[in-house]
Amino acid sequence: MLNPQRSLSELPKMSAASQVERAVLEEEFNWLLKEEVHAVLKQLQDVLKEASRRFSMPTPGLESQLKQENFILGSSTIDQVKGVLTLQGEALTQADINLKVAKSSQVLHFQFREDKQWKLQQIQDARNHVNQALQLLCSHDESYQFKTGAEVNKLMDAVMLQLTRARNRLTTPASLTLPELATSGLMKMFTPPMPGDVMVNFYINLSKLCLTVYQLHVLPSNTTKNFKPAGSSVLHNPGAMFELNSNRFEVSHVHKVECVVPWLNDTLVFFTISLQLCQQLKDKISVFSSFWNYRPF
Repeated sequence: MLNPQRSLSELPKMSAASQVERAVLEEEFNWLLKEEVHAVLKQLQDVLKEASRRFSMPTPGLESQLKQENFILGSSTIDQVKGVLTLQGEALTQADINLKVAKSSQVLHFQFREDKQWKLQQIQDARNHVNQALQLLCSHDESYQFKTGAEVNKLMDAVMLQLTRARNRLTTPASLTLPELATSGLMKMFTPPMPGDVMVNFYINLSKLCLTVYQLHVLPSNTTKNFKPAGSSVLHNPGAMFELNSNRFEVSHVHKVECVVPWLNDTLVFFTISLQLCQQLKDKISVFSSFWNYRPF
């Protein structure tokens, strides 16, 4: 059984020790708000500036002109589709595609019209989200004094939201229906014009630039085949059906070829590093917030 007299005599000592501990923790927390938060913000700015620079790819000596890069499309297992794509920032400025028609030796050749280029919305959106994250970070320069942990967390959450959206745009291509692909502006980019039984789609998947070519055949109007239109998808499989302008089509062959874009891989690494830095700072804030209930962190 505890000695009541002893417990009472120890109360002042415990209180004093608690006060000292609290004072030390508060001093450490104030240092975190004043010094370490700004050090992390500077790190984040440096990393995201590198990410933003990858999206721009300026040519040395010509800051306003974006570098053109050629990528060879192909696969070790598929020779039906081959091509060369020219990427300039977010724009495909040229596409030169050879398609070997299934069950025939005929080779079709298409390329972008000289007056056309195709904007890759995924790259454009990802770059915009990176720049929005940078704007958030730059709005709190070194002279800014954070008052609470909650204020820091709010900024980190806002930055992480933009970075997550940027990463998701590169990792999650848009799902499209077959009629949407058939009526896409992309189909009007080529010379000679694409025949009615061929459709193409370009998209980004992680660090890869992908081309999918669909070959179609028209279903007879009196077909007894069960007609079931396909829904939205990034990649449609053979057998998928759709209706357009009172005609019914079925996908007979699908060819997908891709190439790695090294600077897209760099940006994904930068996103991961930045998200980790944000989370680590939030974790440090949470360590301090668990010590006090009376002060909002």
